[in-house]
Amino acid sequence: MIRPRNKTLTVWLAVLGGHMGLHRFYLRGLGDWIGWLHPIASALGWWGIERVRELGQDDPLSWVLIPFLGMSIAVSCLAGIVYALADRPRWNGWFNPGLAPDDPAGATQWLTIGALILSLLVGTIAFMSSLAFGIQRYYEYQVEEARKISQ
Repeated sequence: MIRPRNKTLTVWLAVLGGHMGLHRFYLRGLGDWIGWLHPIASALGWWGIERVRELGQDDPLSWVLIPFLGMSIAVSCLAGIVYALADRPRWNGWFNPGLAPDDPAGATQWLTIGALILSLLVGTIAFMSSLAFGIQRYYEYQVEEARKISQ
């Protein structure tokens, strides 16, 4: 007997633990190589944050590393949005192929809508913060290099 994959649980896992790949491991098991990219990207991002705390904001490597965390969060929230917006037959076709298309495992509930809203909020904040941080650091670096050349 196959274990049905619950849509609401998957969306909540994507929002709250998606940066660790929990939603992918729930759906596809520990053998999912894409699921393992999430904790690697998150670890690189946290390492970048730790470098900023130790070395200050002038560390160029941290400028590259920190957006990995934000992108991992944003990608997992995007997956949560896609999962939450999938209708019941599509969800059951994707992740519960042995069950009937109208099986309740793929149902959208109020908790699913709450996770969708949270996913939109968290994903947007993570994406925009990563983008702003990376672009700001790049332009500050360019200005500093231009000052060095002009002197």
